[in-house]
Amino acid sequence: MPKPSVNSPKRSLQQRRGDAAETAALAVLEQAGAILLARNARYSVGELDLIVLDGDTLVFVEVRQRKSDAFGGAAASLDARKQRKCALAAQCWLKQNPRYAAMPCRFDAVLFNGLEPNWQFQWLKNAFQFQDVF
Repeated sequence: MPKPSVNSPKRSLQQRRGDAAETAALAVLEQAGAILLARNARYSVGELDLIVLDGDTLVFVEVRQRKSDAFGGAAASLDARKQRKCALAAQCWLKQNPRYAAMPCRFDAVLFNGLEPNWQFQWLKNAFQFQDVF
């Protein structure tokens, strides 16, 4: 079942904030030269927020947004369980898109703390590695 559109009233406030963070992250990545291949690729094992080409590198991007850093903020929400889900979803995506399977790849995290438009933004390249999660 497709998710409701970003502006759908069926989306919760938290979901709409997450959607806005993904859109903002994509804008930053594209401004840096990345090319979008997929957005919100969903599998039974997990979801990939953004998949981009950064030069000759395939990048799986996890976007995290937290309104407060009271519990460690956006970075703390990228725990081992979430990293493993991203890695498993990346394997699924690569199986469906074998022409990218031989490319170097990495996992980046784009983190937003606070509320829009006053977000504190951080782009962590190589936020974690495949071998870190298995």
